[in-house]
Amino acid sequence: MTPRSRFTPQVLLGLTVIVVGVLFTLDNLNIIDASDYLQYWPAVLVAFGVLKLWHAMRDGRGWAGGIIFIAVGAWMLFERIVYIRIEIRDVWPLMFVCLGGYLVWRGVTGARRPRPADGDAHMSAIAIMSGINRGSNSPVFDGADLTAVMGGCEIDLRQASIAAGTTPVIDVFAFWGGIEVRVPEDWTVVTRVTPLLGGVEDQTRPQQGATSKRVEVRGTAIMGGVVIKN
Repeated sequence: MTPRSRFTPQVLLGLTVIVVGVLFTLDNLNIIDASDYLQYWPAVLVAFGVLKLWHAMRDGRGWAGGIIFIAVGAWMLFERIVYIRIEIRDVWPLMFVCLGGYLVWRGVTGARRPRPADGDAHMSAIAIMSGINRGSNSPVFDGADLTAVMGGCEIDLRQASIAAGTTPVIDVFAFWGGIEVRVPEDWTVVTRVTPLLGGVEDQTRPQQGATSKRVEVRGTAIMGGVVIKN
């Protein structure tokens, strides 16, 4: 298993809050004008995207979320630096270019990887202005990569199981969308999702005794929601 990086989205969010606090303090002391720096806040979105891509290079999950973060942040930052107003109705077809490029990349790189004997062991779902409802009954479930952009993903894992000694990772990215994951009663869920104007809710029933079956849910919810339930 690839060791988890200590530089997580939570750390980046904490650093952002510290910087904002320092800027407001210096503004109150009449040393700088905070508005001159806060206008470049989309740089934080780019930083989140780069961090997500860095994590994706380590474990192969979460590419879509990182690309969307960088694209949106760079677009908004470009408008503030160059002072050129770009209407979304003029550039919205680029969404198809980005989506097509992502699918081509997934197809090319995916072909180089050996196909697992159990095709349901790892799940990948992308819902863009649409809905996806999938399930898995794999006895060796090893993780999932879920992306919802103005859409919804419903994943049912209640018939799946986890191999002994493993901790699958479910990487989620919800942007103006929702993701719902149903897990078995005997799974312990560790939630590491960062909400930005969104919400994360773990509705699973607490385990009465010790269990060796653990799953980690991590990712980001921007103006969207992630729900884990039994």
